[in-house]
Amino acid sequence: MVRAAGVELCSEAFGAPPDPPVLLVDHPSRVLSLVLISTSRAVPGGRGLPPPTREFTRFVSDARVDWSDADSVVEYQVASARVLAGGRRPFDEAAARDLVRRDVERARDVAAVRNHDALADGGRPRAPLASIAVPALVIHGSADPMFPLAHGEALAEELPGGRLLVLEDAGHGVGRADWEAVVPAILGHTDIAV
Repeated sequence: MVRAAGVELCSEAFGAPPDPPVLLVDHPSRVLSLVLISTSRAVPGGRGLPPPTREFTRFVSDARVDWSDADSVVEYQVASARVLAGGRRPFDEAAARDLVRRDVERARDVAAVRNHDALADGGRPRAPLASIAVPALVIHGSADPMFPLAHGEALAEELPGGRLLVLEDAGHGVGRADWEAVVPAILGHTDIAV
């Protein structure tokens, strides 16, 4: 945990120490950030984009969790990870369970993960995506059950200089199997020699 400007941040380093680090920073000439955008809201008129899959919708409506019980949280998060994986690749339940268990054990308030759901859109006017004046790399899984691929395609089309990297058979997230495609794409996008 790192405290900066009154905010506590959780950080984690991984990889081989002699390898060059990749650090996401703001710079006057370039901004590289990770942003989750619901393109059905971000793209003008929603453009008839497909809804989430039935499996994802069913999970969201039927899943139950007791946020005060660590075992219940682990079961819920593992089930969620399975659905979000998209079903086209083998799901490594043991690895998912280990990661979720470690997250739950180190969390001060594991129920705080629900804060995203509590954020209200507020109907605030937003600048159009076309106003984003930096090159953008949109990374999207072809098997994303929450936002099917058409969402990523629409987002990349709306962004000036937008480029789409499709991760074949990937769901909603980036797994180890995707690193060989994602890392060079990010480095190339940021003009870092590979």
